[in-house]
Amino acid sequence: MMRWFMLLMLCVWPLVSWADATAWQAWRDGKAVFIMRHALAPGGGDPSGFALEDCSTQRNLNDIGRKQSVAWGEYIRSQHSGPVQVYSSQWCRCLETAQLMSLGEVESLPILNSFFAGQGDRVAQTEGVLRMFSHESVGKPTILVTHQVNFTALTQIYPSSGEAAILALPLTMPVKILARIEPR
Repeated sequence: MMRWFMLLMLCVWPLVSWADATAWQAWRDGKAVFIMRHALAPGGGDPSGFALEDCSTQRNLNDIGRKQSVAWGEYIRSQHSGPVQVYSSQWCRCLETAQLMSLGEVESLPILNSFFAGQGDRVAQTEGVLRMFSHESVGKPTILVTHQVNFTALTQIYPSSGEAAILALPLTMPVKILARIEPR
């Protein structure tokens, strides 16, 4: 039994690697976008008294989340050494994730903000992302740093903290997932 399993793994492993390589190439070519849930920020939702402009009122990255963010940046640079467009939710944990990746200037994008517990508009924000990326390609490799609820609304995947996916353009529902990438 074990021999058959090992033989199966040897046959399947190159296909998995090829699929990931194809997904990364599509991303580098601007024919896909990279979406990720912010790095580890323990807990769920935000404390009472949440204020978007005050990070001290929010759930924030811990040391592990900061290390994840830096590792993601290193990994992404190993996939592409040129300029990258980085968009982030306005929540501090997303902005910090994006900034610690050190891939360039981070642009806040309100349609990536959380809509957990009625804080936003799930339908309008998801449609906004679909509209923004409704073209066959983007000018340069693009990264979206957002929240679990936003990621799930687009992909139907419940991502762990720091998990990512590469989505084919144009974004339409259901989105075409080219690769799912575990946290670094």
